[in-house]
Amino acid sequence: MASLDLKYAMIFLFQMLIGILGNLSLLYHHMSLYLSGYRSKTTDLILRHLSLTNSLVILSRGIPETMAALGWTHILSDFGCKLVFYVHRLARGMTMGNTCLLSIFQAITISPMNSRWAELKAKAAKYIGPSNMLCWILNILLPIRVPEDVTDKCNNKSLSKTLDFGYCVFELHAKDTDSLYIILTSTHDILCLGLTAWASGTMVSILCRHKQRVQHIHGTKVSPRSSPEVRAAQSILVLVTTFVFFYAFSFIVHIYFALSHKTTWWLMNISALINACFPTVSPFVLLSCDRRVSRFFLVCTQRCKQLPHPFRIA
Repeated sequence: MASLDLKYAMIFLFQMLIGILGNLSLLYHHMSLYLSGYRSKTTDLILRHLSLTNSLVILSRGIPETMAALGWTHILSDFGCKLVFYVHRLARGMTMGNTCLLSIFQAITISPMNSRWAELKAKAAKYIGPSNMLCWILNILLPIRVPEDVTDKCNNKSLSKTLDFGYCVFELHAKDTDSLYIILTSTHDILCLGLTAWASGTMVSILCRHKQRVQHIHGTKVSPRSSPEVRAAQSILVLVTTFVFFYAFSFIVHIYFALSHKTTWWLMNISALINACFPTVSPFVLLSCDRRVSRFFLVCTQRCKQLPHPFRIA
């Protein structure tokens, strides 16, 4: 085995372990808050779905890529290849959709009562469930053609033009046929990226205007500590910048593969790593900007101190 392949295998494995740990922590955090009686936020349902779809993105691409880098290139059957690629496309679309919904509903939630979002603000919680269900239905239907185009390494001899992923093969059709499908799937990606950037820009604008009003009321003296509005705006910017950067790069690479019908080994590996970067990083960003995390661990620490000595945490 080449040393470079081994390095890629270790990188994929490390990214997969960190990503699954982060998303399980995010899911455990929200389930613990719910069972502990904490008041749920409007966006908690979206975050639970996001942690699930993030994990599916990481596993559906990370496991095959790791094993292929280790030299096990015939690990998946024809059905296995179709299932893995379909689940990956579905989960990737849901991750983008959930992040988009999260940004939009957060923008509605923090909007002032005298804004144009005032009517939606009172009804936002009612629309989260149907919006999430619509997102699932859309992303179940979008990759419906993927199983027809994917096959295993043993059944690709009759295919003229293919993209070889190392463990599975993706069939390429005529450019006019591919163009229609590319336009359909690209519209979803562009819409999610655009709406996320717009909603997050709206949130930052609202928070900045609120900060200016608060400073005007309390005088010009600025506290050395960052205000909650500033910290919230910074967290939003980090999350959205990460989302737009990684998925914009992934989108460009996907379009390049589809239109050029060319592939290179190093670009395929970089694309696989980039695809899993946002699902790996996002749970840590979301946990770091949630105040209930520190409150929850503070309560747990206080309860542990009240336990008898053999069970007490030092």
